Amino acid sequence: MTYWKLKGRELANCNCEYGCNCQFGGLPDKGGCQAVFGMAIDEGHHGDTDLSGLNIAAVFRWPGPIHEGKGECAAFVDERASEDQRNALLTIMTGGDTDPMATVFAVFASTIENMHPPMFGPVEFDVDVEARTGRLRVPGHVEMDGEPIRNPVNGAEVRARINLPDGFEYEVAEIGSGTSRSIAPMTLEHANSYGQFAHLHLDSHGVVRTA
Repeated sequence: MTYWKLKGRELANCNCEYGCNCQFGGLPDKGGCQAVFGMAIDEGHHGDTDLSGLNIAAVFRWPGPIHEGKGECAAFVDERASEDQRNALLTIMTGGDTDPMATVFAVFASTIENMHPPMFGPVEFDVDVEARTGRLRVPGHVEMDGEPIRNPVNGAEVRARINLPDGFEYEVAEIGSGTSRSIAPMTLEHANSYGQFAHLHLDSHGVVRTA
């Protein structure tokens, strides 16, 4: 197994209401799940292959709860990546070189039945975790925007966090509001739903704990 490590920032937006039951071991509140994910890799490597500065994205859909499988996925890799970097990122994103079920990539990959061919092109992604703002554009394929949740009475920003000490994706996530649209090869759309902003620190063995 080739050892890898990624440290970066994430925005994920699914069709659940704010909070997302899945974060607490529950079931999706719409029956099925659809989600868009973007990550900016600030530091990273797969063996001797440097992955720092690259972006990745993905679109997911499951007809029921994620653990029941039958999922569909499309993965997008930054066009700036070399062939070695592309292969490394796709290996990580599909659960390769990873302890069984140790990361969100490995868990999700185990539930995918229809994996579209990976696409390489512009992955324009910017996210500020603490401000709960983010923007993803994969031209011709995916759009996602994130912003703070707003108080419906006075419009003030609402700040909430989820802390998962034993999670397989993050330790702490800032919760906001997301809106996404996927055009190809998958079509989906949802708005003003669960947005997750997090600093990710993952390696071949799972979440790298801070303490």
